[in-house]
Amino acid sequence: MSLTDFRTLGRSGLVVSPLALGTMTFGPGGWNADEPTSRAIFDAYREAGGNFVDTADIYSGGESERLVGQFIKASGSRDDIVLATKFGFNGSASPLTATQGGGGNPNAGGAGAKNIHRALDASLRRLGTDYVDLYWMHIWDGVTPVDEIVQTLGDLVRAGKIRYYAFSDMPAWLAMKAATIATERRIPGPIAMQLEYSLVARDVEAEHIPAAREAGMGVMPWSPLAGGFLTGKYTRGNTADTGRLSGANPFGDSKFVDRNWDILDALKSVADEVDRPPAQVALAWVMARPGIGSTLVGARTVTQLESNIAATSIRLSAQQMNRLDDASAPTLGFSASLAQPMIRRMIFGGHDVVGRGEA
Repeated sequence: MSLTDFRTLGRSGLVVSPLALGTMTFGPGGWNADEPTSRAIFDAYREAGGNFVDTADIYSGGESERLVGQFIKASGSRDDIVLATKFGFNGSASPLTATQGGGGNPNAGGAGAKNIHRALDASLRRLGTDYVDLYWMHIWDGVTPVDEIVQTLGDLVRAGKIRYYAFSDMPAWLAMKAATIATERRIPGPIAMQLEYSLVARDVEAEHIPAAREAGMGVMPWSPLAGGFLTGKYTRGNTADTGRLSGANPFGDSKFVDRNWDILDALKSVADEVDRPPAQVALAWVMARPGIGSTLVGARTVTQLESNIAATSIRLSAQQMNRLDDASAPTLGFSASLAQPMIRRMIFGGHDVVGRGEA
């Protein structure tokens, strides 16, 4: 496999590379890539054949979108690029006032029609284009009715301002309800889910991935290296200066727990067998999982990006995949346990019946 082994995203006609270039690192910030480095990363991804570039209106206060638009224009690659951006988070207040309450415009965030139109118009200006190929709801706001979201985004598809839309970081039931509403009303529906997914974050296998399969949505993992944990650069005895990996963050607890260290040990064992870095093996595992469309990777240097791209050439054996699966197997909740082979045998008279799309 390589970046030019294209596939469609979900049950759609949108053709994308197996690795998408995430550009959260583009723009100002202490750990981001400056403009020349960002341009070099973009160029390296394109030279390797990649066609899927993902940004968001909130990244670097909009600077990521501006840089991506500038790079696409300079390279004359707008028709070749699948350009994705996102709406949802509110940038009208400082992070402090936003978390403590007050200080910003409530209609400058969320999934209501007013904000979707505002956010898209602002993104198009920064990107320097008149349409976006894929428009993500960055996060569900918890209050906007699903039918309003589907109607607003479907109208934008019909108006030609976006080609497709998809959801990131939302409950599985919400995405499934949106897909159902769209099907019943015969209007455009979501084509993908963007979710945290890695060897140490497999909880989405319980609800999200089955829902995506049933609704024809592709799954696009973010943080497939668990914020750098799966690169192997940290050890049980050295977890200093690791930022959000070791502290509280909006998307989960510390990655430094005994279970994850055991998973990392299994990953390193397989990496030694194939003579590749653990990060590349972790990416190869994600890309080989059922239901995965394009996997999101970010980089602060060209070297990091090239290492990520090299993961596309790894073919793990069935035995190696099984070892990683077993080492990282999530604790099954009630919903996931209902689909276990033992339960199915009880239902189907001792037979192993395979469902549609599972073979």
